[in-house]
This record gives sequence, C-alpha cells and structure tokens, in this order.
Amino acid sequence: MRFLILLLASLLALPAQAALNVFATVPEWGALAREIGGDKVDVFTATGGLQDPHHIQARPSLIARARNADLLVATGAELEIGWLPLLQRESGNPRIQTGQPGLFEAARQVAMKDVPTRLDRAEGDIHPGGNPHIQTDPRNILAVGAALTERMAQLAPADASAYRANWKAFSERWQAAIARWEKQAAPLRGVPVVVQHKAFPYLEDWLGLKEVAALEPKPGVEASVAYLGTLLGRVAGAAPKMVLVAAYQSPQAAEWFGREAKVPVVVVPFTVGGNERAKDLFGLFDDTIDRLVGALK
Repeated sequence: MRFLILLLASLLALPAQAALNVFATVPEWGALAREIGGDKVDVFTATGGLQDPHHIQARPSLIARARNADLLVATGAELEIGWLPLLQRESGNPRIQTGQPGLFEAARQVAMKDVPTRLDRAEGDIHPGGNPHIQTDPRNILAVGAALTERMAQLAPADASAYRANWKAFSERWQAAIARWEKQAAPLRGVPVVVQHKAFPYLEDWLGLKEVAALEPKPGVEASVAYLGTLLGRVAGAAPKMVLVAAYQSPQAAEWFGREAKVPVVVVPFTVGGNERAKDLFGLFDDTIDRLVGALK
C-alpha cells in the first residue's frame, strides 16, 4: 500500500504536458491556430484588428512573448519586415529564427499576386514577394491551415492527432461556408470598385470584383485632394459602384471620393477583430460579404 501511495504521489508531481506556445503576428493566424489547436495551444497575437500590421513597434512586451514561443506564425512576404526581424533577434529564441521549424510563414503556402517585375522604393511600399494580404480570400485559409496543422503536429507530436481532428472538423465547416458565401456574393461578379489601398487582390479574384483604381498614388502614399480630383475624372467612365477600405485605415480619402463620385464607402473588417461582428474567421467573412452585397442595394 505504501508503494502505491508513493507511486501515485510521484505521478501527481509530474508536470502536465505543456501547451504549444504560439506567437501569431496578426489576428487571422492567431484565430486559425486556435481552431487547429483547441485547448492544446496557448496563442498570443501581437496585433489587433484595428492596427496596421506594416507598422508595429517591437516593444519589450512583444519580445518577452516571443522569447517563450515554440511557434511563430507570420504572414511573411515582408508584411512584418519593419518589426519582426528585430523581435526575432532580440528574443534570443533559437526556435523561431529563419530556417527553423518554429517559424511558419503563411504566404509561402499560397500563389502570390501582384509580384513586382521591378523593385524600386520610389514606387512606394511594394513587397518583393507579392501582395501579402492573402487572408481576404477564404480559399487561402484552407491552404494555410492544412500546412499549419502539419507544422504544429511536427512540433508537438503528442498532440498531432488532436490537431488533425480539429482541422478536419474546421475545414469541413469552412468549405461549406465558402460555398454559402460564394452563392450570396454572386451579384458582385464583374462589379467595378475603387480601393483606398491595394489590399484586396485576393478578395477581388475570389469574388470577381473589378478594381478600376486605387486612391493611393503609390502604395502607402497618402493621396492629395488634387490627385483624388484627377482620379475622379479618370475613372468616371468605369462607373465604380463602391470604394473599399480596410477597417484599420483612415477612411478620409475614401469618404471624399465616395461623396464626390456618389458611391458608397464600404469599410470591411479585413481581419479578425476588425469590427464587432468579426470576432472569429467565420464572422470576418459573414460581415465582409454582407457589407459588399449590401452596398449594391
């Protein structure tokens, strides 16, 4: 009996299996990691839905979080180029350095759009690897999620079966939701739109929207009123039906253009947390499709 008591005490003293520590740079990948990992992951997201992911400071609190991460999930394609390399370096965490299994870049899992043929910073805030805003097409979520599941399984093999079961359940729900969204969004196919920032090529490809102009004269460069006035005349013949703006951006230029062109300005959440309804990945696209279709009415 004494032996059994001692054995039980020793088993109780063993530490519980630690959850996989995931550091996500942006809300969409944090949300996806939670769907895959469930209660077997501890997910920290570095940015919120109303922050510009291009321009974040590598604060000491973020560095401390990165120091303990088992897996860093980033968009890549230089979306986080202004802060993530510094965070990796200052964290001193060998697991999340470039080339290590603990660094996962979502953009490497999909076909990139808007890959520049010429690299010149005079052309504005361009990304050599292509447009990084891949999360606006839900089909990309499937590609990223499948690869992320396997990376998480590689890093925490004891929980691999749970990750794969969670992914299977999520992906089935997700594919059904895509079919529903596509049916709802059918009236958007071929609709001409103006965008404030060139952040929507994946959304446009998925829904068949036709981008006729961007309000920024160059990516990341704020438009002057004079430029907007010129642009207004230039796109009049294309008869755009709406102006698209991401929730984290100032809508000032879009509101001026929409008022002058007499078309609605549609502020889409863009990522999880971009507005009250976009609390998770499903809410993100439910809200986005409702806003786009609603603008046609």
